[in-house]
Amino acid sequence: MMEKQKFLDCIKGQLIVSCQALEDEPLHGSEIMAKMAFAAKVGGAAAIRANSVEDIIAIKEATKLPVIGLIKQDYENSPVYITPTKKEIMALIDSGVDVIALDATKQERPDRESLAELVLYIREHSDCLIMGDVSNFEEGVAAVWAGVDLVSTTLSSYTSYTRDRTIPDLPLIEELSKATKVPVIAEGNISTPEEAAKALRLGAYAVVVGTAITRPQILTKQFYEAIRSTAEQISKEKQVK
Repeated sequence: MMEKQKFLDCIKGQLIVSCQALEDEPLHGSEIMAKMAFAAKVGGAAAIRANSVEDIIAIKEATKLPVIGLIKQDYENSPVYITPTKKEIMALIDSGVDVIALDATKQERPDRESLAELVLYIREHSDCLIMGDVSNFEEGVAAVWAGVDLVSTTLSSYTSYTRDRTIPDLPLIEELSKATKVPVIAEGNISTPEEAAKALRLGAYAVVVGTAITRPQILTKQFYEAIRSTAEQISKEKQVK
């Protein structure tokens, strides 16, 4: 497990790659994610963000990079799914992860625990750093007060009350970076190198990119839809002529 300042020095001004594949996705599996993470390391990634104990262990072994870990778990009585309860937190601690990422929004958790309670729980049981994933400015400030080590803009546009936010949410990144001394990590819908660079210029401490690097089925669909739409337009234009 990496010490706080060493980790912060490692990621400052750097790229963090999110290597995640859910059970219904083609690349699901710890062996595949470990290879994806190693490819990200070769490309220059300073750290990896990963979901599930199996993936975290495999990725740490394959890359030797620091890992920001989370566990996505759905509960019927709550919209919170990123490391929602102490159960997921303890599993992450046991995995040897360097940073625990958890939902830091105002949404009610499955066990109705507060963010501050979970932060304290992590402090009492490990030396892991804590990343609070937020969706707006108020949540970012509240996460800092709750004691997180890093704030990430991961959930902007993903909560019911932020669906109309600009993506990527560069204004939120800038606002939070100016308002707090806690490192702000730019994450969420960053799809081009230019957007990543702009996030850094607006004050982000580091930038997380996921889908645009590690989810080929979504990238393929974007190309497919653009090509099919254009092909249909060309066909209609020829018919008119």
